[in-house]
Amino acid sequence: MLPDDKAAVVTMPRAALEAMLEDAAERGAKKALATVGLGDEEAPEHIRGLRDLFAMYRVVRNGALKQIGQGIALVLIGALVLFVSTKIQLGPPK
Repeated sequence: MLPDDKAAVVTMPRAALEAMLEDAAERGAKKALATVGLGDEEAPEHIRGLRDLFAMYRVVRNGALKQIGQGIALVLIGALVLFVSTKIQLGPPK
């Protein structure tokens, strides 16, 4: 058994430490992906599908907002024309 002051000290070459850290990081990433259901061979296709879905959502959302804005503008312009036409009495004279 090692003395208490030597028990916590471990020496190893830098390359071995870096290899051990890289291996641990890779295993941790694989475990995290598996936890969220992306640990299989089809994971890249699933991620591409999600990106496409979000892109289409943005297109639809922006189109809907544009249509709503145009509808509001049309209603306001119509109300303004109606208001002005009643104030200046457009139409044939009586």
